[in-house]
Amino acid sequence: MSPPSVAPAAYPAPRLGTLTYYALLMVTFLAASSAPTPLYRPYQLAWGFSTTWLTLVFASYVFALLLTLLVSGSLSDYLGRRPVVALAIIGEIAAMLVFLAADDLAWLLAARMLQGVATGVVTSALAAAMLDSDHQRGPVVASIAPLYGMGFGALIAGALVTYAPAPMHLIYWLLLVILCVQGVWLMRIPETAARRPGALGALRPRIGIPPAARGPLLRVVPAVVSSWALGGFSLSLGPTLIERVSNIHNPMVGCLITFLLPFIGGISVLTLRARPPRSAVMIGTACLMLGMGGLLAGVSSDSVAVLLAGTAVAGIGFGAAFMGAMRTVMPLAPPTQRSALMAAFYTICYLSASLLSLAAGVATQHLGLLPTTYAYGTLVALLSLTALIAALAAPRGDAGCCPRPA
Repeated sequence: MSPPSVAPAAYPAPRLGTLTYYALLMVTFLAASSAPTPLYRPYQLAWGFSTTWLTLVFASYVFALLLTLLVSGSLSDYLGRRPVVALAIIGEIAAMLVFLAADDLAWLLAARMLQGVATGVVTSALAAAMLDSDHQRGPVVASIAPLYGMGFGALIAGALVTYAPAPMHLIYWLLLVILCVQGVWLMRIPETAARRPGALGALRPRIGIPPAARGPLLRVVPAVVSSWALGGFSLSLGPTLIERVSNIHNPMVGCLITFLLPFIGGISVLTLRARPPRSAVMIGTACLMLGMGGLLAGVSSDSVAVLLAGTAVAGIGFGAAFMGAMRTVMPLAPPTQRSALMAAFYTICYLSASLLSLAAGVATQHLGLLPTTYAYGTLVALLSLTALIAALAAPRGDAGCCPRPA
């Protein structure tokens, strides 16, 4: 069965300036989410907490984000995009201030949870706003922006931690200034969604998946889980793994895997954006399997070069599978349900990243880092194989695609 046609009124003329603003804001939020990654090891050494607590710090951000998504995921469908985005910017600024004040693990957990709430408020609203602004480029930009945000956030933070003064504070000051500028800039951005009644009712925890999107979403779930499970591992335990394999204790070196995976993923999105979603999912899941094989070979041979080469191939898969999955389901919701559908989509993404990486952190305490890495990599490869088989079995006309302008 083909996806339902979309009425011309659902997609107004593209607004490039609005799309650019929301894309840059998405980059900022995701850069802020990965900025603490190069600092985890210094935090751990300074405050003396275990690897399990390290992954719990990452997971606390994701759990807070998920709970917020469940409550506020469809809020911008009722209040409009701008009020919800403004609230999230205020929350993110508050999180940066808590990071700056942090002097023990409790403060770090509080900062990450507050950051998770702010990101949860804004995630589905930004994705919906980008589709509102440009229904053709919006889904592609919504796929690229989080990847580049995560990658460059970790890389810039790693560089500042290694080479700049005030290593535990400078990145947060930088993000604080950027967020304040973007908050002022928001006042010049036009609203892209009409306000309508029902906002209080929308706060009931729920996930909205329109009937037309349910089948396509179910088919791409393994691709989403495998790609985001790998992303969660790289953001939580990736720097520790690089240090173990290279025997170099340098935050800049440690964040290479955290940067490389989403950066190459962004390039693959740009390269493959003209491909049908089904094709992107197939290419992505195949590359995830090959990349995981290379990454595990690098760990086995203590070769950082092989490990990073495998990560780069996996990055192609990460970006392609994420984009293909998003483009499969994102256009299938009417304007009044776009934010709710994005909340459901990102719930799957972040659960995949958090629960599996937290399990890996616990396993590391009992089995060791390397055995856990082998088991985790094998799981990601098997999930990718499942997703590839599902994509191959799906009818071509039922794979989901971006709608054409009327």
